[in-house]
Amino acid sequence: MDSDVLVVGDSAAVRKILTRVLRQTGMAIQTIREAGDGQEALALLAEHRIDLVLSDINMPKMDGLQLLASLKASPQWQRIPVVMITTEGGETKVAEAVRLGATGYVHKPNNSRRSWWESCSRR
Repeated sequence: MDSDVLVVGDSAAVRKILTRVLRQTGMAIQTIREAGDGQEALALLAEHRIDLVLSDINMPKMDGLQLLASLKASPQWQRIPVVMITTEGGETKVAEAVRLGATGYVHKPNNSRRSWWESCSRR
């Protein structure tokens, strides 16, 4: 069965790149939805079946840690795997995400962020 994925982040460009990279992985993906922050993500989750969430940590309105806490506190959504995406240099927020139940996390390199995203977008 194909999966429905939700990509959450405040940068539309980064969401598009992640969507492109996900499509290129060969994973069985039916639909990739996008949300600009945690509040938008919760609204989409209320309307659609989602099998995987990829979420930035730093976002306005409701950040990724607040979104993760909301998902894990909900019987309806607590089993959805959540992978956090961060540029955080320190491990404090990553450790908090793991404590809250994140399935995993990916670091975006801070000093070479632009070149890293550009290389992802070319694949």
